[in-house]
Formats: sequence, structure tokens, C-alpha cells
Amino acid sequence: MAHGASGSPSGHANPRQEGPADLRLVAPALAAWGAAAVALGLPGWWTLTGTVLCGIGAAALLVGRRAWRAGPGSGGRWRENATACAAVLLCAAAGATSAGLHGADLRRGPVPALAGEQATVATDVTVRSDPRSVVPRVRGNRSVPASIVLNAELTRVTAPDGTVTRVRTPVLVMARPGERARYADAWLRLLPSTRLHLTGRLAPPRGSADPFAAVLYADTGPPRVTGPPSRLHRTAGELRAGLREATDKLPPDARALLPGLVVGDTSRIPEDLKRAFEATDLTHLLAVSGSNLTIVLLLLIGPAGRASSAERGGLAPRLGVSLRATAVSGGALTLAFVVVCRPEPSVVRAAACGLITLLAIATGRRRSLIPALAGAVLLLVLYEPWLARSYGFLLSVLATGALLTIAPRWSVTLRARGVPPRLAEALAAAAAAQAVCAPVVAVFAARVSLVAIPCNLFAEVAVAPATVLGFAALATAPWAMPVARLLAECAAWPAGWVASVARAGASLPGAQVDWPGGWWGGLALAALTSVLLLVVCRLPYRRWVAAGCVGMLLVAVVRPVPLVRVVTGWPPPGWVFAMCDVGQGDATALAAGEGTAVVVDAGPDPGPVDRCLRDLGVRRVPLVLLTHFHADHVAGLPGVLRGRSVGVIQTTGLLDPPRQAAFVHRTAAAAPGPGVHAAPGERRRTGPLDWQVLWPAPVAGFVPEGANDASVTLLVRTRGGVTLLLLGDLEPPSQRGLSRAHPELPSVDVLKVAHHGSAHQDPELLGRTRPRLALVSAGRDNPYGHPSPRTLDALRRAGAAVLRTDRDGAIAVTGSGTDLRAVARHPP
Repeated sequence: MAHGASGSPSGHANPRQEGPADLRLVAPALAAWGAAAVALGLPGWWTLTGTVLCGIGAAALLVGRRAWRAGPGSGGRWRENATACAAVLLCAAAGATSAGLHGADLRRGPVPALAGEQATVATDVTVRSDPRSVVPRVRGNRSVPASIVLNAELTRVTAPDGTVTRVRTPVLVMARPGERARYADAWLRLLPSTRLHLTGRLAPPRGSADPFAAVLYADTGPPRVTGPPSRLHRTAGELRAGLREATDKLPPDARALLPGLVVGDTSRIPEDLKRAFEATDLTHLLAVSGSNLTIVLLLLIGPAGRASSAERGGLAPRLGVSLRATAVSGGALTLAFVVVCRPEPSVVRAAACGLITLLAIATGRRRSLIPALAGAVLLLVLYEPWLARSYGFLLSVLATGALLTIAPRWSVTLRARGVPPRLAEALAAAAAAQAVCAPVVAVFAARVSLVAIPCNLFAEVAVAPATVLGFAALATAPWAMPVARLLAECAAWPAGWVASVARAGASLPGAQVDWPGGWWGGLALAALTSVLLLVVCRLPYRRWVAAGCVGMLLVAVVRPVPLVRVVTGWPPPGWVFAMCDVGQGDATALAAGEGTAVVVDAGPDPGPVDRCLRDLGVRRVPLVLLTHFHADHVAGLPGVLRGRSVGVIQTTGLLDPPRQAAFVHRTAAAAPGPGVHAAPGERRRTGPLDWQVLWPAPVAGFVPEGANDASVTLLVRTRGGVTLLLLGDLEPPSQRGLSRAHPELPSVDVLKVAHHGSAHQDPELLGRTRPRLALVSAGRDNPYGHPSPRTLDALRRAGAAVLRTDRDGAIAVTGSGTDLRAVARHPP
């Protein structure tokens, strides 16, 4: 890209030779963008007032400009400034007007009032987007069922009193098909422009920036189709379905990723792969972006900078296509791209940015880059003002601007310092995009990826072949499926490489670091980035300094456990038990040798438990024990399995709740080790650990009332003489049953307090065990009030030192006897 931008066949031209950039359109575009973003959150009369004031100001400036021209003196600079200010005010008025009109659509008609009343209505809607699955979330001890959402336009609504109104109101439809897969498939097969009749409950949107007037929670069941999709959308749907069919027999990662690389179809991408792409800042590859279109058009016109010359390359001159016909073909390809990838605002944005990028680098004129990008921003914001509040739009504009303006200069600098030209171009492009986009990512993700630049470099070599071969498979699937499958198999190699890069990068201990979220966090990261760039530019270049910086980054990313232990003190030497900070849930580890641990419970999310085990240096897990099937104990199981050698997966025998039990069994079936039930009285030993299953146990007259009462309870002894009692989420009846079943139960050194320290505890059991250390796993600001002050007071009265993850972070137990102590990773 930098090569083309240089305007020289050799790519070594001075990037400053074309003079200063033309910035005249930048201010009007930013004014329209800012005015639209503000107007979307204001009442209509405020928007009208602002628009009128901007119009009056622009008119006054233009009148004053004409009066100055009629008077003595030149005043040329004043007239130019007056014209520029008037253009800014007029564009701001246009942006506010467009936003005000779009916002008025959301407030018009009966739908907002019905949503405020949470009314149950019958509706006719037209689908406006592809359906998409929402990842199940853990709420409390249960996993919220997976939902399917789609954008739609409500065309008729029947209120609870029977009033029928015809409207044109954008809504978000949310369906929960439950356990029936055929219902979910029926929803996911819907195409844009399909007409539906739905009944359900209306509710207000969660935020003022949402581009819909209400959320329609559709009744459980399949959608009732009242009208088929248009021919255009059926054709696009058939092409997308053909690509999915062509990729059906590919390896899992390639099968999931290739449709996303080609047309933005992410329906097959599993959650762990999606998280890997997020950790490595490769998510732009999973969305439809201008780069998809640019790659295909470059195949048509050849290398950038020669598109209009006699030496132009690509397929067009080889097929004898004239320059004018090539331009028409490029337009047709763009139209096909928009149709297949859906003409939604994000796709229109991608097409516009892709064409601007291609036009700018093809002409080799850098002065036209910023005006072209600013013009596209202006038109897109006026066309779809909701883009003004879209993080995706902001990232697209920043990345495109960085690639077209900053990257060529950095590429020239790198080449001057001995970096090979192609590597310099790729490195400059990745670094420029990361530098301007990372602060925005930090705003909503509260993290910074340290592996984004190298992962983007490694992935970039495979993106173009995967995209081109994927588009070829898409085009040939309707006519020759065997050929499409062959092309898809060829595309599977580069697609699999991209997935491997994402997984490898995300598996590194320091792949990402936490960063303050919100706009203050983003501004802080932008300031830090600016300071670092300023320092780099001011300091004289030294190879040993660059090598030292790269070495420090490698250490920060790899985080060797011995070095991390010296720097941070975590994990403490000789730890025997660790309670991970996983939020409102449980995940603990028992040290079983160098790099080995027995894991008890996995928490509510794969990410935190995976990070905890990596920080502890755990690479091998001979046993994973899930005390019961509540989601806050089992939903993180994929994080335990990620990148580790895992032996047996052991669970309780009560399959409640059934959905979470089925999830565990599916996940365990994909693991190499067997899945078994914990038997009462069972004893096991591994390394320095020896443990006994105390509960569930047969007790006369006791019947477990739920999953908590069936929690597997362990009495663990270490070779160093430390005893631990892990109670899971036992309720008082089962705690009393445990005391009756094991009257010889000894006092213990460490107690994992039952049920996150809730108020429901058996005082007799606490008195019998007399723990020296009592550890509580609870989430910060959880809505349940865990841990209960009453329970904490009872533990302290029994002589226990109490630590809790919501305040202390992760907790590790070290030593034995009189040297026994608990170490908090983040002491209060």
C-alpha cells in the first residue's frame, strides 16, 4: 500500500514531494459527524434550534464575505476563512438535520408508548438484517438461554386494546427458541426483506444511541413467515449458502473462518476462536471491511500506482479489457460485493472506504487521500447518521486514514533504516493502524493487545489468498459445487493459518493487558502513544536500543513464570492451593507438582480461569472436578482445557440443571480424557495430593433438593501436612448431612467457604472444622450480597483469618503448620 502511495514505480519517492495535504473537507466532515452524534441524543426542538443557528451563522458569513469583496482591499484570506467557516456550519446543520429526521422516526407513532408500557402486541415486521446468535451469558448460577436477534421494520401493530396502526418503525427483534434446534434453525435461515407476523412483548431500548424504537421479545416458537424475501436477497442468500456448503467438510477452524473472511458470515465461529481474534486485535478480519473489496479489485486492476498507465497489471489487460471497461467492471464488482454482503450501513461503509482506498493508491496521489476520505465520511454520515455513534465506523475511518497517510511515511523511515521494502510496508501499515485504533478499542474493551502488530503481520500474508480463493468458491458454488469445494480446500490452508495465528497469539500469557475503559482510558492511551512516538522520533536510531525494546516486549508477552514471580511476587513460591478471581463463581487449583494442578470448578467464564492457570504456570491438569452443574462453576470449563494436557473430568451425579449438564458432557466429550462421576467415599492420589470424596453420601432421610445440595465435597491432604475442606455450594441441610455422615471429620487448615459465603451456613460444621484460613470466592458488587457479614463474623469468631476474592483478588496458600499463610494477589 505504501508503495502505491509513493507515486513512484520503485516506491522510493519522498512522501513530502507533493506538497501539503488538502484539508479543506476535513473540518466540514468532522462538523457533520459531531453534529449528528450530538443530535441523536437530543430532543427534536434542541436539534431544530441548533440547525437554525448554524444556518443563520453560515448565511451571515457568506453575506459578510460578499460585502468584503465589494469593499476596498483584497481581503482574500478573510474571504477564504469565511467560506470555510460557512461550509463547516452548513455541514453541521446538515448532519444535525439528518440525525433529527432519523431520530424522529423512532419517536413517531404508538410503538414507543407501547414499549414503555411493556405491552404484549401482535405485529407485522419486515426483516432488515441477517439473524445473529447472541452468546449465552451466565446470570447468577444459571446460563441465560441463547437468543437470536435481527433488525426489522415494524409495519403494523395491534395494541392490547385491539387498535391496529400501520407504521414504519425500526425495532430489534429478539427470539429465544429454547431447546428446540429446529426453531433456532428456522430463525437463523431468515433472509432480509422477509415479512413476518410476530406476537410478543415490546420493551424500550437499553440506550439512547440505539437505532431502533423498541425491542420486540418474540414469543417462543418458529417465526411465522407471511411474505418471501426479494429476488435480490434470495440470490445473495443462495450464494452465501453455497459458500457454507462448499466449506462444510473443511477442518473446523477453516470451516468457521472462511465465510467470515469472504462475506462477513460469522455464524459458525465458536466462542473460543472469537475470543482469540479479540485478544489479538484481528476482529477486523471477521467483519466485512474495505480490505475485502480492495483485494478483489486489485486482482482485477493489478499493482497500485499503475492502474491508469500502459503498463497496468491484473487480469483486465490480460483479458483484453479496456481501461473504461475495467472501471465499469470494478463498479459491477462493488455492487455485487454490497449485494452478497448485505446492503447494511456497515457494508456500504466498507464499500465506500474500500473504493476510496483503491482510488487513492491507484492514482498514486497522496494529496487526494484525505479529501477523498473526508468526502466519504461526510456522505455516509448524512446517509446514515447512526454511524456517527458507531465504534465500528470510527475504527474504519481511523484505520483507513492511518493506512493512507501515516503508514507510507513510516514505511520510508523503516526502509531508510535498513528494513526490506515489503516488510517495511507491512510493518508500517500494521503499526499505524494499531496506533490510531488501540485507544478506541480501549474505550469499550478496557484492554490493550500487546501482540496485535505481530499477529496482524503474520496473518496478513494469508488474508489475500484466502479471500480471493473464497470469493472464487462463492462464485462457482451455484454452477459447479465440486469445483467450489476444491477451491475451498485450497482456501482452507491460508484460512487455517490465520486461525492458528490468532490462537497462538491469544495463548501467550501477556497477549493483552487490562487498561482503564471509557473515554478517559482511551484518552490516556492516546496520550501515552503520542509520547512514545515523540520519544522514538526524537531519539537517534540505534540497533541495540531497538533490539532491547523488542526483547522487553517479548518478555512482557511471554511472561516467564520465574521472572514474573520475581517481579510481581505471584504466584508465591511453594503454593499448595490457589483460589482464582473469576467473579461471581468458583475456580480453585491444588498444586500437584511442577506445572501440574488439580482444578476444582471452572468459574462462569473461560477467560478468567485460563488467565489464572497461566499465571500459576499450570500446563497439566490430571483431574478437573466440577462440584455441581451451576453455570458459575462449569461455564469456564473450555478455559481450563485451553492449551493444557487434561486427564479425567469428574462431576457430580445429579444432572441438574440439565442444560449446563449437557454443556459439560459435550465439552468433556471433545477432551481427550474420560468423564466420570464422583463416588461417595472415593479416594484418589496424584503427586503430593491425597483426597477423599465426603459428599454426596448416603444419609438416612436426606434427599438433595437441588444442585447445591449435591455439590461434591473434598477433604484434601498434602504431603506437607496441610488439610483443606472444599465445600462447593453446600446448603445448611447438606452441611448437616455431611456432619452426620462423617462424625470423625477433623479440624482443617483451609476451608473453601460454601456458596460464596452466603448467609446460609451450618454453625455446627464451622465449629467442628475450626479452619485457620477461610477463603471466599465472590464477585465484586454482586447482587446477592455475598459474602454475608454474618458468615464472615462467625468465621472470625471461630478463629479463622478470612480472605475474599472480591476485595483481595486471587488468593494462594503457602507453607504448613505454624508457617501456613494466605497471600493475596491484590491486597486491599
